[in-house]
This record gives sequence, C-alpha cells and structure tokens, in this order.
Amino acid sequence: MAIESITEAVNAGARQKQACEVVGISSRTLQHWRISGSDDRRQTVKKAPANKLSAQEREAILDICNSQEFCSQIPKQIVPTLADRGVFKCQMKS
Repeated sequence: MAIESITEAVNAGARQKQACEVVGISSRTLQHWRISGSDDRRQTVKKAPANKLSAQEREAILDICNSQEFCSQIPKQIVPTLADRGVFKCQMKS
C-alpha cells in the first residue's frame, strides 16, 4: 500500500523523499522494499502502553504542575516534594 501511494505521489510530481516522510519511511527503506519485492509489513495499529496514564490522571498531574505552588519548578523538584507529603501520582521517567 505504501509503495503504491509513494509511486502515485511521485508520478504526480512529488519528490520521493518527501513522499516517504509523509508515509513514515526512509527512501532507503522504499528502495529495499522495491528490490526485495517486499510489502509494507509495518504494524498499522499502534497499541497504547499498558501503563499509559488515563485522561483523568494526566489532567490531575497537569493541574498539579500548573498550580501556583509548582508552576516554576521542574518535575525533578515536584515529585520529591509530593513524595514527602505522601502524594504519589505517577512515576517520573529518568
């Protein structure tokens, strides 16, 4: 599907590199697919991680970060302060 879409775009006057970028592949990948006769085997459905924050959790964290008390601090300062208070909203990525 991607190969046909890129070929169609190039035939209509688009540059191959930009057409590949829109589809999310490199020109080299396209070249490899054409030489090997491969198809686009990428997974089209991206699964959300099991530990993804819910919309409510994300909103609660943003509310804390944007609060008057923490609006001028970075997460590495906010998390320990909240931990000292016994408030654990999420784990900070290092």
